[in-house]
Amino acid sequence: MIRILVNGSNGKMGQEVINLILKSKDFYLYGGLDTYKKDNMNYITYCSTDEFINLPDVIIDFSVPEASLSISKYASQKSIPIVIATTGFSKNEEDLIIELSKKTAIFKSANMSFDINVMKNTVANLSTILSSDDIEIIETHHNSKLDSPSGTAIMLADSINRKSGNKYTYIFNRCDRREKRSNNEIGFSSIRGGNIVGEHSVIFFSDDESLEVKHIAYSRSVYAKGALKAAKFIVNKDSGYYTMNDLIVSENVS
Repeated sequence: MIRILVNGSNGKMGQEVINLILKSKDFYLYGGLDTYKKDNMNYITYCSTDEFINLPDVIIDFSVPEASLSISKYASQKSIPIVIATTGFSKNEEDLIIELSKKTAIFKSANMSFDINVMKNTVANLSTILSSDDIEIIETHHNSKLDSPSGTAIMLADSINRKSGNKYTYIFNRCDRREKRSNNEIGFSSIRGGNIVGEHSVIFFSDDESLEVKHIAYSRSVYAKGALKAAKFIVNKDSGYYTMNDLIVSENVS
């Protein structure tokens, strides 16, 4: 069995991962790591890595950037593979994670859903076909989500931008802009409310019609299942930086 430490164990996604681990025959819950201990939990909650008696086989991280970077540095020092599902990193923080992957295996994805990664490739290909269209991305999440726009929205935009030769700039706020829309921009709109798990739409606008590609997550379990699949994929991998595309390729090969 693969022993997993869940970083951000008290959060909604941390709890989702833990519930799946407890039901699984392939994984063993080493414990959870968070800023405070919760009572009546049937697993060990750690508040510091100093409390660890031994080491887990894999770390799954659903937290916030500061906590994610802290556990990633620890994983790198101890050569523990880690799955990073946290979003909201700055460019410098993203670069640091890539640097840390030189010492341990790091699997990182802004979204652990298989289907959203299919959508990522789809909209990237569409952007070359509909190269003169205006592109807007709309994302909707629950009222507790901290970052905006979502990491998934940025991931979708980045896939389009790379495929299109990095010609696009990103516009996150139009309130202070009193000017026509540029041809080479991707606009973002974020909606927060209720308990919505996650919705992402990429819309291509021409003068006479529009095409929308949309993904809706109905349950958080889709992300937890993806994270566990990533953990199984990365547990015996050499140091390096891995993404959902690597997992998808490996499944197609097998």
